[in-house]
Amino acid sequence: MFPHPLPGEGIWKPTGPLVDGGPPVLVTTFRTELAYPRIVAYLAWFDHARTALAWYPGRYEPPNAPLRGPMMVPPDQRWRLLATFNAAFTYSAGLNGSSIDGRLYEPLKDGLATLIGYRDGRVDIQAWTGGPVAGPQIAFARQSLRLIIDNGRLNPALDTSTNWGYTLGSAVRVWRTSVGIDRRGNLIYAAADGQTVITLARILQRAGAVRAMQFDINPEWPTLITYTHQDGLGPTKVVPNVMQAATRYLAPDDRDFFAVYRRLAGPVTVPWR
Repeated sequence: MFPHPLPGEGIWKPTGPLVDGGPPVLVTTFRTELAYPRIVAYLAWFDHARTALAWYPGRYEPPNAPLRGPMMVPPDQRWRLLATFNAAFTYSAGLNGSSIDGRLYEPLKDGLATLIGYRDGRVDIQAWTGGPVAGPQIAFARQSLRLIIDNGRLNPALDTSTNWGYTLGSAVRVWRTSVGIDRRGNLIYAAADGQTVITLARILQRAGAVRAMQFDINPEWPTLITYTHQDGLGPTKVVPNVMQAATRYLAPDDRDFFAVYRRLAGPVTVPWR
């Protein structure tokens, strides 16, 4: 993007312990637009063969969760914790449904972008077509508005209206987060300040996403934390959000969130059941 990149800009770097001889998590930062050189995007890439993704309800979201679990990373799973990141829009902000273990948390709505975790460990992002509750082959499903990228292309319906989230003070450019899936099935998380949903989609497109969905927006919520496991967990904030501590998700949280774990053999199960 820039003729003179900053040191390390745009270079994927491993973080945390190796898994099966390779890095399960890579992170990078880069400036996103020549017209706005102060804007920096923060990205993480998760190797689908070395990681497992889990979704945890929070204290208040989803609002009608039949079971909430620990609302944080369970202590007995922290030995394999690699990263955590914020989830998506609330249910009330677009009827964004969710499901765990074939149980309805909020009704899934056909057509909405959905992050899906399968029993065999695969993750995917799809426009949902499966009815209000996910089937038994799905460990979890979490929705958030419509796809912002499909088949590698930006959704032509993207615009700067409130269709893509209400912003504080009706600002056009705000903190936004998103997740995408690349052509090999690896998950990518992205967060950046000063974004419209259009510029956010371009960040994930540049990072290799073939399908993507917007996650939570506005300054309080963007959270990406990695863990080194040196003298304890060693949490490190990748996204420099001063409104959230590096220990977020190690104590019960109001919002739902995702945890990235070292992958174990066998089918994926809900790690707090």
